[in-house]
This record gives sequence, C-alpha cells and structure tokens, in this order.
Amino acid sequence: MNKNTRSAAFKVTALVGLALSLSQASALTTIKIATMSALSGPQSDFGMQIRNGAQQAVNQYKAQFAKLGYDLKLAPYDDQADPASGTANARKIIADKKILALVGPMNSGVTIPVSVVLRDAHIGLVAPVSTSNEVTDRGLKNVNRVVARDDAQGPAAANFMISKLKAKKVYLINDKTTYGEGLANEVEKTLKAKGVQIIANEGTEEKSDFSAIVSKIQLQKPDVIYFGGIYNQAGILAKQLREKGVTIPMMGGDGLDSSEMATIAGAGATNIYYTTIAAPIDSLPAAKVFAAQYTKNFGKAPQGFAVFSYDTAQVVLRGLLSAINANGKKLPTRQQVENSIRKGTYTGLLSGTVEFNNSGDRKVANLYVMKLDKGKFSLSDTLTVTPTTK
Repeated sequence: MNKNTRSAAFKVTALVGLALSLSQASALTTIKIATMSALSGPQSDFGMQIRNGAQQAVNQYKAQFAKLGYDLKLAPYDDQADPASGTANARKIIADKKILALVGPMNSGVTIPVSVVLRDAHIGLVAPVSTSNEVTDRGLKNVNRVVARDDAQGPAAANFMISKLKAKKVYLINDKTTYGEGLANEVEKTLKAKGVQIIANEGTEEKSDFSAIVSKIQLQKPDVIYFGGIYNQAGILAKQLREKGVTIPMMGGDGLDSSEMATIAGAGATNIYYTTIAAPIDSLPAAKVFAAQYTKNFGKAPQGFAVFSYDTAQVVLRGLLSAINANGKKLPTRQQVENSIRKGTYTGLLSGTVEFNNSGDRKVANLYVMKLDKGKFSLSDTLTVTPTTK
C-alpha cells in the first residue's frame, strides 16, 4: 500500500468512526434534570454555586446514563430569588417532558410556591439550601431537602449567643422574606424561653441605608445583633455599624455564608458569626477532589452551597438511575422518579449519608457555626441535629 492509499484509508476510517459516534449519540434518549436558583441579581453568588455544583454532578454521571441509552443534560433556570419568576420557570419545566426532576429552588420563598406548581405534574425536587419549616411541613410528596430546618438553625444560633457570646439583650432584624423572618422568629422563641431580653424583632427591606436602625441600636445598647437575611444586606449593615463605632457581635444564618459577605462589609467584616447548613470545604476531607475539579471547571473555588448542590444533584441522579433500573431500563415516569428519590438511601456523599423521612426532611443533618473576623472565615462549632417532622 503506497503513501497516498494509506492516507485515503485513514481518512475513510476516521470518517466511519465519526459517523458511528454521531449515530450512537443520536441514538441516545435525552434526559434532563433542572436547577433553579438566582443566576442574576444580588444573590447570584449563591445561585451560581447551585448551578455549578449540579453541573459537576451531571458531568460525573453522564457516562453511567449513556450506558443505559440516555444522554444526560442539565437545564438551569434563573429565578432571580423571586417567587413569580420561580413559578413561571416551574411551568416551563412541566412543559419540557425531558425534565424529570429538579435541584432547587434555592430560596425558601421560591421553593414553597414552585413545589405547589410542580406537585400535580409529579416533578420531584430536592432543595439544596432551603431551610424554612414550611418547605416540608406541608407534607408534599414531591418535596425533599438535604439541609437542617430553621427550627434547628434558630435554636442553635440562640444557644450560641447565650453560651458563647454571653447575650442578655438581643436586637433582632429580618429582611421580611419567608426565610429571614422565619429564621429570626425561631431565634426569638429560644431566646425568650431562656430569659433573654428581646429589644426588637424589626423587619426591613432596606438595601443601602441602615442609619435609622444603627441609631436605635446605639441607643438601646444590645449585647448582640441578630440579622435574618442574606449577605448582600447583612454586609452593608455590618459596614455601617462598624463605621458608627458599634463593635458588638453580629450574628445571622446561612444567608451570610458567602465570601461576598466579607467583600461587601469591608473593614466592617469583624466580630460576625453565623450558623450555616453548608460545611466549610476544608472541614470535609472527601471534598478535596471535588474542590480541585470544580475550580478547574469553573475558574473559581467552590463554597459550601456548591458542595450541597453537588450532593443534592447526586441524590436526584441516583434516584433517577434507580427509577430507570426498576423500570427495566426504560424511561421512567415523573411519578416513578419522584417516588424513587424519596425512598432512597444515598451514601458516600460529601456531607454524609442522606435519607429522607416521610416529610422529606433529611433524617440527620449538621449545622456549623462560622466566624468572620478581620475579613477571614473560621469554623467555631459543629452541631448534629434531627428534624422535628417525621
């Protein structure tokens, strides 16, 4: 065979290989899971972590699905942390018959109405970070979550303020959302039960000028300030408090769990504590490989919400695989997937084993108390909690 003949033969072989590859790809049945989070707007740092964590899981499981004849894809939806946008997305998810389950939504105030829209379509969802009690208290069969509830996070924060921060008087502030108000109310219940004076539990939608609240705090002289809300507001509040010489401890919930909190607060990012449902990466030995791959894929180191989205997506994907196998490797119905997700036991996850109770709550979860001081984050405490639902 001369050189030209060999070259022609090689080209033919390559073309045949490409044709076969394209043929095999086209023979696969497309199957999707969706994510829903704030991909734009002031909470997009959290939202992108949700999407990226799920994307990494999809990348990891893609080959397993291909062996069963399915082309696995992720369908990300941006809800802008807005319930109306979330419910509009939910209707689009229902219309896309290739979507069989959902990772998310991110915010409790979006998860609650979205889950109702998805209920009759039997689209199972697993919320990676929604903590409001109402998410699972309604007993919907399509709703699950992998993190602790507000009625665990609130008391944990209250007990920390009493035991570690020696709080006798507390000024509570909330952002008037389902999440922030619910969390602040849970904190208030425990503080009152233990004899701590509640100066106020004030709701505010203020985003830039907290001078009126800062003045009240200066006048009332609480031992601790508690903020139920998200980092974009909390960071500004912390900055303005410190600028006015208010140096007492400030505490919040997992809504403060973002590197952006330190950036926004600037020099005010000191003497701040928060409870979070998401473990810091360096406290999870199994997360090292995940973190390296995530950084390579997305050009940014992961944070806690990315870890829980990754774990949540694995729960959804394993539930989906179980449904496929139980259906003789045929495409399962949405209801079969919904049922499969709820009844599964998911081991080997970065955050530990996940099992759901009859309400969709994780049977055993961890809470972490983090400290932000002089712009740096550190772990203060780890607590194991079980849900009040069954």
